Amino acid sequence: MKRLFLFVGLIAWGSGALASRVERPNILWITSEDNNVNWVGCYGNEWVETPHIDGLAAEGFRYTEVYANAPVCAPSRSTWITGMYAVTMGTQPMRSRNVIPHDVIPYYPDLLRSVGYYVGNDNKTDYNIGGREDQSCWDNPTEVNWKRLKEQEPFFQVVNFYESHESRTQGDLVDIEHVAMETRLRAYHPDVPEIRQNYAKYHDAVKRMDRRVGEALAALEASGMADRTIVIYTSDHGGVLPRSKRYLYNTGLHCPLIIRIPERYHSFWPMDAPGGVVDRLVSFVDMPKTWLSLAGIEVPTYYQGRTFLGDEQEPEAAYHYAFRGRMDERFDCARAVHNKQFLLVRNYMPYVPWVQHLAYQWKIPAMRAWEAHVQAGKATPIQARPFSAKAVSEELYDMKADPDSVYNLIDDPAYATIAAELRLALKTWQLEVVDTGLIPESERTRMAADANLTIYEWAADAERYPLERLLDAADMALAQEIKNRAVLRQLCGSEYLGERYWGSVGLFLIKDDSIAELLLTDESHEVRAMAAWTLIQNGREKEGLSALRMLIEKDSYALLMVLNILDWMGEAAQSLQDGLAEKEFEADADLQKMQRYLLHKWN
Repeated sequence: MKRLFLFVGLIAWGSGALASRVERPNILWITSEDNNVNWVGCYGNEWVETPHIDGLAAEGFRYTEVYANAPVCAPSRSTWITGMYAVTMGTQPMRSRNVIPHDVIPYYPDLLRSVGYYVGNDNKTDYNIGGREDQSCWDNPTEVNWKRLKEQEPFFQVVNFYESHESRTQGDLVDIEHVAMETRLRAYHPDVPEIRQNYAKYHDAVKRMDRRVGEALAALEASGMADRTIVIYTSDHGGVLPRSKRYLYNTGLHCPLIIRIPERYHSFWPMDAPGGVVDRLVSFVDMPKTWLSLAGIEVPTYYQGRTFLGDEQEPEAAYHYAFRGRMDERFDCARAVHNKQFLLVRNYMPYVPWVQHLAYQWKIPAMRAWEAHVQAGKATPIQARPFSAKAVSEELYDMKADPDSVYNLIDDPAYATIAAELRLALKTWQLEVVDTGLIPESERTRMAADANLTIYEWAADAERYPLERLLDAADMALAQEIKNRAVLRQLCGSEYLGERYWGSVGLFLIKDDSIAELLLTDESHEVRAMAAWTLIQNGREKEGLSALRMLIEKDSYALLMVLNILDWMGEAAQSLQDGLAEKEFEADADLQKMQRYLLHKWN
């Protein structure tokens, strides 16, 4: 059944009388790309220069416990625009553009427009959602027109600044203003010149971004609307140097949030006076709900966040949740939950490295320097570990004592209770929001399409997508215990594809190839690929490589996963070089990237 909502076009403001247009606050939402709290002066970075953001914090309220739900832009913005977790809609894989039921899930600017708001966006969208043009929800999707905004009050205007984007870390390390030696490196980064210079280069980028923030604030002041405009500043996720953006740690998720609220809306203040610090736990999924509430708009019932500011403020959440899916050409699947101190990461693909070669990320000099340092055997264990297979299904970190998340506490008996608490919270959340990621991307896409449904609609049907069974099957597989062998074999015989997939993963992890040959004929190409890899790791290379070769030759719908497996399995895959070189992937950029990488690696 479709999840429907009903909202009221105009609602009462304040005392209960219908609000005039001018009584609703203007809202200016300033976003920057890819920078976590560690790159903002008022959050404790003494080397960065962010006077305009720092000044905004002095005039407003600085939030210290704010986290993105995804550590990369498109899935993060997917959550922003809908007020729903990307994993609920199936929009968590990077650049997937999966369709959602737009008649059921409008974008929050649609709701603002419905009550008379003029909505503008300058100019990034990147919502990762198909079936609708991103720009269609905005009155002005490409620029800030201050004159027009004043004519159309009340307004909601988004301004996006690229100056702090990951791309600004790429290119030559020359003409750098900041001093490379005056910064603390992350514990996992080797102290080599290229990495220090990249840190300094990014400090320069953040300085330029802050200057743009200052220009926007000055333009607002010059317009004469500052006294009736709520100003919000945040980044779209964390980042940006290697092992931050794309990863479920503080560096990838922990974001600045500063909100300045004029005196006329002082009832919205989270404390008695501006200039204070708010330690409330805030997730990105909370933001659209909160912005609608500040605008006096009835919030759709399907929204999954909590209103954290204003007259309709809800109780603070105990936990924050985050997700990691495919990043361009590279697969991974992980979920995270944390309170204000402890972070639990659940790795659904423990057989892949934390850090995988990603064409775009390898444009960063620091990334290449880090890899070279590891390959030369000069790295410490902490510096080298991210390039190895995870091996662990869970990670637990004390974010206060270990802000770089390098000391995994999951096996420490002293932390067993907190691990159990977070584990339960994560599973409960996955069931509540209907996490669509418990079967591989290629399979859920195919199965939803076969049913003529969006992934959101398909997963909402428990018969089509038995999530609780899948979570139990994943738990059994990820335990990586020989004693589970019989149960895993039973899962491989299930009529449901998802259980067979987790059975194949579990048998791979315990190196059991007893039924791998049988699984090579499975309906699921993902199951076939895992079975082939199981055979190869157990010395049965001829059978396993033959199966992978067939998937490549037949243009399997799981072909991108197959190419990733070729990388993960190591030298054995090189025998498939000639066949791979003959393939043409004109319509798929991710396949092209993996093909180029593998052929370069093998030559």
